Amino acid sequence: MLPRGPGFSNGHPPRPRRGRARGLRDSYRGLLQQQERPSARPCTEFDKAYFHAYSHIGVHEEMIKDHVRTGTYKAAIMRYQNLIEGKVVLDVGCGTGILAIFCAFAGARRVYAVDASEIALQANEIVKDNNLSDKVIVMLGRVEDVNIEENVDVIISEWMGYMLLYETMLPSIIFARDKWLKPGGLILPSHATLYMAPVTHTARYGESIDFWRDVYGIKMSAMLPLAKQSAFEEPCIETITGENILTWPLVVMEVDCYTIKVQELESVTAKYRFSSMLNAPLHGFAFWFDVEFNGPAISPSNNHLQFSSGSPSSDQHSQSSSQSKKRVKSDETIVLSTAPEDAPTHWQQTLLYFYEPIELKQDQIIEGSVTLNQSKENARFLNIHLEYSSGGRSFVKESVMR
Repeated sequence: MLPRGPGFSNGHPPRPRRGRARGLRDSYRGLLQQQERPSARPCTEFDKAYFHAYSHIGVHEEMIKDHVRTGTYKAAIMRYQNLIEGKVVLDVGCGTGILAIFCAFAGARRVYAVDASEIALQANEIVKDNNLSDKVIVMLGRVEDVNIEENVDVIISEWMGYMLLYETMLPSIIFARDKWLKPGGLILPSHATLYMAPVTHTARYGESIDFWRDVYGIKMSAMLPLAKQSAFEEPCIETITGENILTWPLVVMEVDCYTIKVQELESVTAKYRFSSMLNAPLHGFAFWFDVEFNGPAISPSNNHLQFSSGSPSSDQHSQSSSQSKKRVKSDETIVLSTAPEDAPTHWQQTLLYFYEPIELKQDQIIEGSVTLNQSKENARFLNIHLEYSSGGRSFVKESVMR
């Protein structure tokens, strides 16, 4: 997941010119395999820039240092060690290879670690340094293009982007699942849920907007329109707390990695109706996600392999049933959460701020809809169309996460 922070333009690391490691890559031709497949989706210039961004060490450092993220994946691998030991694993988007190595430590017979970024070159060296070259095969290329000559028992990947769907990596997991995963195979993580809730954040609005009303005794209100556009035109990646949330969240979408199809990701729409719990200004909406690490389960009635979901499918949701604090999960479920009330992660939360806050009274209704579309400009971007109404006034906000 590409971090946003100092030194990154629009949340992306700088993009050095391609080809700087061509000579090094040539020396790895026997180890790092690439093969074009006519049926694979074409690799666009946007894709190449995206993959190249992941060669930046800062991206991987921030992800690995996210102890919630990395520790949860390690715990899930050990939870399902009995399904990994002696089996074949595919790590999609392996980065430095840390998850692939965790799987090797858990006893995997073979791990295919695939990454389209040149970080795969370092991953291969890391594998050798840990004496795992006989188990972990690093492959440089898109998972849609590499050649794996056997089916796999397990697919593992850290595919989640901001607002869950940003970067559009999930289609690669679906491709790998449909091409190589054995019937009854394991996918980690197995399920994901995207949530949204209205938020109040007076301090954030004040520091970005109200600051301009009086600057050292000088009236600078003429700056307000530009300040609002600059601060709130695009989604903001920030950390908020449960105190900023005005209601229980609503489930925008649920993902079952065992069954979801690519077409379902092209456009997602959810209607919402919230009732404010507080008298407070409404500054916008926050989005976050959970992922679950559920394994295949044996049905006691027929001993056929089924997949434990822990939740109804998205098309079963009604407007009332989808609004809840959180889905009930068993104590056995391993969950990686990016919710405001949980330990912070590098994903933080995604905030869509209004240009003008709405003053809410307790129990006042906020309703509307949100639509998330893959951008036609670049499928890895996310178009957001938000409609919201409250107090007899209606608004529309459109934004692009790029």
